[in-house]
Amino acid sequence: MRGKGSWIIIMVMLIGLVIGTVIGSYCSGIPSLSWMDYGKVFGITTPLVLDLGVFVLTLGLTIKINIASILGIILSFLLYKLLVR
Repeated sequence: MRGKGSWIIIMVMLIGLVIGTVIGSYCSGIPSLSWMDYGKVFGITTPLVLDLGVFVLTLGLTIKINIASILGIILSFLLYKLLVR
């Protein structure tokens, strides 16, 4: 049962990350909240392409971390702990 709980917390925190990133992107257009979109992009910016003739495989991964996504992770973790009690 312990392994199942750890997957749930990871999924909850990923959902908080995604929601926080979306909120940060929308807040970038609002002058008083534009600080929430301040962050960094990590990953492979140009995709890796493997062309085998029959099929083409394109691989790429980027992760955008901003202040709103960090807040989303923290809030989702706190909400999870509050609901599990």
